Amino acid sequence: MKNSKDTKKYIIEKVAPVFNKKGFTGTYLSDLEKATGLTKGSIYGNFKNKNEVALEAFRHNYKQLSKKIKLRMEQSKTSKEKIGQFIEFYEDEYENIIHNGGCPILNTAVDADDGNESLKTAVQKAIINWIELIEDILTEGVANNEFKNIDTYKFSVKIISIIEGSIMLAKALDDKNIIQHNLENLKAEINNISK
Repeated sequence: MKNSKDTKKYIIEKVAPVFNKKGFTGTYLSDLEKATGLTKGSIYGNFKNKNEVALEAFRHNYKQLSKKIKLRMEQSKTSKEKIGQFIEFYEDEYENIIHNGGCPILNTAVDADDGNESLKTAVQKAIINWIELIEDILTEGVANNEFKNIDTYKFSVKIISIIEGSIMLAKALDDKNIIQHNLENLKAEINNISK
């Protein structure tokens, strides 16, 4: 590696999938060393502690997921199409998400809710960002007469809750039909609020 910044980036890219699959408490230094091919000194020479590595790994995983979703949504012209793309992303990418350990937001939220304040705060910010993104699109859709006059905040929370809950159940029960069924119902609800 050329410099500390390159090394740090390399470490984050290599350990992000490990943290997503194993969680904070399930990831050990030996996992980090194996994923990176680096020693403890090389890893912790770039980060204060495991918590900082986990936090940066979550941010990386969230950024990668967000980038993919936003790319799909940018192809859409209307608010309804954007919401549809958001939902369809999870239909189309479900297998990849599961293969990579699940949704990083869901995984980290469950992992961090009982004591890891910095991870919990990062997850809260990510969830709030997603709610605001969906809420802005729905609000734009109401203003453009695409959607009925709905409580856009509540509907945004509902969309995120159904998607994340469906991923959790489908993964836990090893049943892809759960997410497919719930996302179909969610698309039907979008049609019901459409004008």
